[in-house]
Order: sequence, then structure tokens, then C-alpha cells
Amino acid sequence: MIGWFSFFSGLLGGGIISLIVLGNKMLKWKGTYNEKKKISQLVETSKDIIYCYQVKPEKKFQYLSPSIKTILGTNPMQEAYSNPNWLFDIIHPDDYNLLQNKINGKMDYSKPIIQRWKNSKGKYIWLEENATPILENGEFIGVQGIVRNIDEKIKLQHELEYQIAHDPLTKIYNRAYFQKQMKKYNEQKNVSVAILLCDLDGLKYMNDYFGHEQGDSFIIASAKLLNYYSTSEIIVARIGGDEFAIIMANATMESAQNLYNDLHKDIVQYNENNVSVKISMSIGLSFAEDSYGQMEHLLGLADQHMYKNKKQKKRKRLLVEC
Repeated sequence: MIGWFSFFSGLLGGGIISLIVLGNKMLKWKGTYNEKKKISQLVETSKDIIYCYQVKPEKKFQYLSPSIKTILGTNPMQEAYSNPNWLFDIIHPDDYNLLQNKINGKMDYSKPIIQRWKNSKGKYIWLEENATPILENGEFIGVQGIVRNIDEKIKLQHELEYQIAHDPLTKIYNRAYFQKQMKKYNEQKNVSVAILLCDLDGLKYMNDYFGHEQGDSFIIASAKLLNYYSTSEIIVARIGGDEFAIIMANATMESAQNLYNDLHKDIVQYNENNVSVKISMSIGLSFAEDSYGQMEHLLGLADQHMYKNKKQKKRKRLLVEC
């Protein structure tokens, strides 16, 4: 059995509970009742979850701090002490292996363990754990640690990551994310790839004569139409005021041409069903069997084809007016 004092001193010795700083006094208090009482009070009142889990000779919680009730919104103490596998019922399925490895002594304990547990509302919250293995005569017999709620931190991190990668007006990917993907396929991942460059027709005219609010509606409607085709392998991004780009990974010339044709059909259908905002855009397409070292060249080709499409539409309009 893992002793109480060895548990607490193990936490201190492992450097896990940074909030307990006893300094040199620790040496004077060692082995005394006062030491145990002071450490116990600090552990019991910690906002973080502090635990000691025994693996051998049998699996069970030796200690679980009361703070778990605050973090999970429920009191699981009785179940945790009676069911050694209780944590497997609330951990996120994707983090199951992390827990399995931790209690089997098969992980790098020097690194924080980021995981998700289900709270009383059925929502998974993000937690960061610092764990230390407990050894007896060189044999792994348990694990002890401290678990901190980092849900708000992760939410903020995700929000910042979203803002960095997305256009604030259209909510689709922005130029920075597009350039990142261009670099990935140009230098790191070789795939067959197509690039479609889309330029809105008449945005300046609309802004000048109908106002920027109407112009924004034009941009948003166009982004929504394009983003309908967004998948794990099709990236749609706004890369300029009136310019959008699509990267189609693992494409074939046929699938790229089909997407090109579908976009034109969707624009026609959209305009037939909408009176307030009409979409008009010129589209250029380029394709290559290999992306390595080709992405900038493909972007340039798509740009040329896009302007060719724009000129063709202008000529048709002039012929109609004549």
C-alpha cells in the first residue's frame, strides 16, 4: 500500500505541486505531525485535483482531493473509491489511450498530459495533468499527480487560432492560412493539386454606387457559395478584397474541371433565385500531377486563366450591348 506520507512527499519531491513551497523548513518538519497536517491542509484546499492512484497489488484510488467536485460539478468520490476504472467512464474516447498508458507506466511523465473529462452537464472540459510514477524497488506500483482545469485557456487558444486563420467578414479561411497551405503542398506534401482563382466582377462599381454594405453582402454571398465545396481536401479562402482561391488536394483534371463547371452552374442558379444580391465572378483553373515546387506557378496560371475568363465575359457583354 502507498503510504500517506510517501504520497505527499512524493508529490513535493517530484516538483508537481508548485503551490506548496515549504523551503528549508521542510527539513526541520520532516516526519513530524505538524508537517503532515500542514501539507494535508494545503492539498485539501487546493483548487486543482490532487490524486494518488495505486496500481499494485490492486488498482484503487488512495487519495482524491475534494476539488474534483468543483471542477466536474458533481461529487464522484464514492464511485471513484469503489470503482478503480471510474475515470475511463468520463474521459474523452480520443484520450482513452493516454489514461491507459499513464496507469500502466508507459508514458513520458516529464511532459504535461492534456486530456478531456466529461462534467456533470455531459460536456467535455480540457484538463492539464502533471503526473509522477510511484516506484517501489524499481517496480511501477502507481501514479500520483495534479490535474488543472484549463478549459478557458484552451477556448481562448482556439478562438485566437480561428481568428488568425479566418477572414472576419466571410468567416472562411484568410490569405495567411492559404499561404500556409500553399507552402505545405509546395515543400512538405506532394500531391496532385488544382487551384481555382475566383475574382468578383463589379465589386468596385457596387461599392461606389450602392455603398460598401451592399458590397459586403456581395462578398459574403460569394464566399458562402464557394465554401459549400469546402472539405478536408478542398480549401476555400478569401485572399484579397474581391479575390478568392481554392486549393483542391489529391485532385484529378476531371474532378477539378467538374468543380469549375459546378461553380458556374451554382452562380446561375443562385442569381435566378435571388433578387437583392447577384453574384458574378471570373474563375481561372490550373492543375498539376505533382505539387512540389509547383504551387506558385499554378497560382500564376490560374490567375492568367481567370483574367482570360474576365475578358471573355466583357467581350460578350459588349456584343450584347451592340
